[in-house]
Amino acid sequence: MAAAPAAAGSGAGRGRLSAATVTAWGGWGGRPRPGNILLQLRQGQLTGRGLVRAVQFTETFLTERDKQSKWSGIPQLLLKLYATSHLHSDFVECQNILKEISPLLSMEAMAFVTEERKFTQETTYPNTYIFDLFGGVDLLVEILMRPTISIRGQKLKISDEMSKDCLSILYNTCVCTEGVTKRLAEKNDFVIFLFTLMTSKKTFLQTATLIEDILGVKKEMIRLDEVPNLSSLVSNFDQQQLANFCRILAVTISEMDTGNDDKHTLLAKNAQQKKSLSLGPSAAEINQASIVFPPPGASEENGLPHTSTRTQLPQSMKIMHEIMYKLEVLYVLCVLLMGRQRNQVHRMIAEFKLIPGLNNLFDKLIWRKHSASALVLHGHNQNCDCSPDITLKIQFLRLLQSFSDHHENKYLLLNNQELNELSAISLKANIPEVEAVLNTDRSLVCDGKRGLLTRLLQVMKKEPAESSFRFWQARAVESFLRGTTSYADQMFLLKRGLLEHILYCIVDSECKSRDVLQSYFDLLGELMKFNVDAFKRFNKYINTDAKFQVFLKQINSSLVDSNMLVRCVTLSLDRFENQVDMKVAEVLSECRLLAYISQVPTQMSFLFRLINIIHVQTLTQENVSCLNTSLVILMLARRKERLPLYLRLLQRMEHSKKYPGFLLNNFHNLLRFWQQHYLHKDKDSTCLENSSCISFSYWKETVSILLNPDRQSPSALVSYIEEPYMDIDRDFTEE
Repeated sequence: MAAAPAAAGSGAGRGRLSAATVTAWGGWGGRPRPGNILLQLRQGQLTGRGLVRAVQFTETFLTERDKQSKWSGIPQLLLKLYATSHLHSDFVECQNILKEISPLLSMEAMAFVTEERKFTQETTYPNTYIFDLFGGVDLLVEILMRPTISIRGQKLKISDEMSKDCLSILYNTCVCTEGVTKRLAEKNDFVIFLFTLMTSKKTFLQTATLIEDILGVKKEMIRLDEVPNLSSLVSNFDQQQLANFCRILAVTISEMDTGNDDKHTLLAKNAQQKKSLSLGPSAAEINQASIVFPPPGASEENGLPHTSTRTQLPQSMKIMHEIMYKLEVLYVLCVLLMGRQRNQVHRMIAEFKLIPGLNNLFDKLIWRKHSASALVLHGHNQNCDCSPDITLKIQFLRLLQSFSDHHENKYLLLNNQELNELSAISLKANIPEVEAVLNTDRSLVCDGKRGLLTRLLQVMKKEPAESSFRFWQARAVESFLRGTTSYADQMFLLKRGLLEHILYCIVDSECKSRDVLQSYFDLLGELMKFNVDAFKRFNKYINTDAKFQVFLKQINSSLVDSNMLVRCVTLSLDRFENQVDMKVAEVLSECRLLAYISQVPTQMSFLFRLINIIHVQTLTQENVSCLNTSLVILMLARRKERLPLYLRLLQRMEHSKKYPGFLLNNFHNLLRFWQQHYLHKDKDSTCLENSSCISFSYWKETVSILLNPDRQSPSALVSYIEEPYMDIDRDFTEE
């Protein structure tokens, strides 16, 4: 019989067989039962007791078993690695052993990644599995972290080459063996330590790749402010390293379960927000602040000036045009632009001229000519498209959307000549120039013949009707128009044929994609709102009843998609009717769309359907606009003292559908939720006010009047719900 394994932790010395080893051997004198040792090691790995490492066996014993089990000598190599990696070792022999282990695992990982998982028939278990089972992963973690240990005041050092080998072996094991990555993710001190290995260019790529995999499975996100010297780490990255580091940042600054997708219900979002308020800022929010601001106390180290992340990250943006193919950079910027530090990020992006840089590279890199076969129809999952070129374009458009949305820096998307054009439009219309245009720093805007917004319009017009880019292009342009309505901004886009292009896509090409249609309806609404010239252009293009019927068919096919346009036209009609102007009067008398919306039956039809297609339990960020559009219709009716008439008509429509009380009960519940939702969210209320030009106080008053419990009030919903059908006290709480 082979010599007995030593007790755990005592090296490879001689001694009596442990009970666990006896069991693995099948009892004294018995033949080894295949798989039993591995089973014992697996149990030890899970419990932390019994057999857990190769060091608990003698080399003779392992060699004997290896002949039968075909372990490729990995347990014996781990035994030697343990013996040569102690604290007082020079690590030379240790590195040689790592060089032997590495190819045994790397070829396996390569086969795994390329899906050529053809292990030889005589090999029962993959090498990576054996390596992990005999304690290899834990041993390499200990070796890598030796520099954190001090002996007599001096920290231990290992070479970059040795660190690189350890990292490669760990990564290959993670790739092939289930559960290893999760176990590493649970070692928070190790994950934080890995960041320090990125200071060396020799180990940067292996470290970044391993960190990215670990963070992808980590249950609780790490906090970047716990990473030692994060600022100096980032300040020393070259452009390629920064691009790769952004892959890590993309994980650390994104909410792990945000609930911010349009498909999440507002009830769930509100519940999550209440929970977040009690818990304080999330790790992602803290990490976003760590990117924008230097960690507390970071000033000088060893007498040398300490460059903060706040300063260094934008400096790297100066050369962003050289790393634009790294779409992770764009993703990180998008997240930061939507976070709490949005204004600071805006300032940095502007100051370091990222927008002019993107403009200069638009044709060369971002929107290079592509074949029709490279396009993705919007019905496909955008994440499943295999082309980095397409992914880059979409991420670029999302960046423009985030950059322009409700921020005065949006005018940096223009060049000096285009800004002058905006001023001329205002002057000709005899209206004040937009203050944000006057305040724009002309040294930071786009250069060249065309600004970024104009370039975007050009490629937008050339895009095939069902291209997925159309959705993102429309969203990016619409974000430029969002907020307080600007006549000059609208005219700037109208003069470039945007309205005709949108109508061509909606009417003549009869676009079928719901997402693309929604984005075009939203954009059309912002483009036409309160703008007499836009309605004239609309009437000129939609110049036959046949065209107008196609347009109405598209609107009525899905009010969730088109309701923002309905709202904008309704608001515009109300304003035009209160203006004394020949040009306005002419449009009112000629425009088919205004005439259609002005009819009470049309408004009532929209109102009934808008209320009927939504319920408190199904409200999302996408469809809550239906509720607000229905409120706009009723607010304008209230202005004209016609609110009781509209409520009475809704009651009649209910009865005609044989569902008395159904609609008005639902509307009552929706308005109760509206109060809970909007009265605690400043941003949403500001957006409602700016987009409608109706003070938020009037919104609140109208909702309160509708929810008045007095059944004698002619403007209260309860006055139109008969007692037997009353059902207005439902609890919204989502279980």
